[in-house]
Amino acid sequence: MGAGHDHGHAHGHGGPGGTATSAYRGRLTVALSITLGVMVVEIVGGVLADSLALIADAAHMATDALGLGMALLAIRFASLPPSARRTFGYARAEILAALANCLLLLGVGGYVLYEAIQRFITPAGTEGGVTIVFALIGLAANTVSLTLLMRGSQDSLNVRGAFLEVAADALGSVAVLVSAVVILTTGWQYADPIASLVIGLMIVPRTLRLLRETLDVLLESAPKDVDMAEVRSHILALDGVEDVHDLHAWTITSGMPVLSAHVVVSSEALNAIGHEKMLHELQGCLGDHFDVEHCTFQLEPVGHAEHEARLCH
Repeated sequence: MGAGHDHGHAHGHGGPGGTATSAYRGRLTVALSITLGVMVVEIVGGVLADSLALIADAAHMATDALGLGMALLAIRFASLPPSARRTFGYARAEILAALANCLLLLGVGGYVLYEAIQRFITPAGTEGGVTIVFALIGLAANTVSLTLLMRGSQDSLNVRGAFLEVAADALGSVAVLVSAVVILTTGWQYADPIASLVIGLMIVPRTLRLLRETLDVLLESAPKDVDMAEVRSHILALDGVEDVHDLHAWTITSGMPVLSAHVVVSSEALNAIGHEKMLHELQGCLGDHFDVEHCTFQLEPVGHAEHEARLCH
């Protein structure tokens, strides 16, 4: 290692096996089992009651089940150890699964909206009483799944995707329930496609928000809770630091933010406190103030940046 090119690393997450989603594997498995069971029940109920809203909710359940399955598969890949070629292992598999969930949700949302419009043109004879029974079953099951996934939705994009899917299902069950009550009490069949439209309109906006967050990770945007200007100010405030350049922060996967920077330090400061203490101060600054524990710093003497390769800037 050449003089002035020291690197400091702190790994607060213990590698890819310790990603935020992995802590919720058991809860995701239970939620998947519940979702598959309710999906079958709602398909049967939708056919018996001729309810598009119930069948739409069952279709959404099917994509939820697939999404939950992909989330669990992603956890399996994310737990694989890193290699010489894949230095972060397969941690990004979680983000790719979240992206696939978004695409599935958008497809289902579009399908539900299309079918709802068709039912406005050609109304069907929906059985309100049967629909109420199956909607209540779906709502109860979704409430259990939401409780299981609520905490993980704050820590992992992948779990958040699953949580939003189940939340949309729960709201969908409420919409189905309301439409069934209207049909049962008034006979107004348009309540069924209206409920279907509500379900579709609940799916799409939430999915677009999740898609934006997922793309931010894939495009290696700075973590949303890390203010890069403030990070720069904190680094520059350390004694002996003259400048900082090539400052980058991104997210490997949920709960694994990463930062790297070239820090220009005066010769006097390096001679007085040494490279090791300067690295400790930099790591402490980032870890304590910004919750970015995986950091890489290159310490440089004044004027060194002029000799770096053009692609580094």
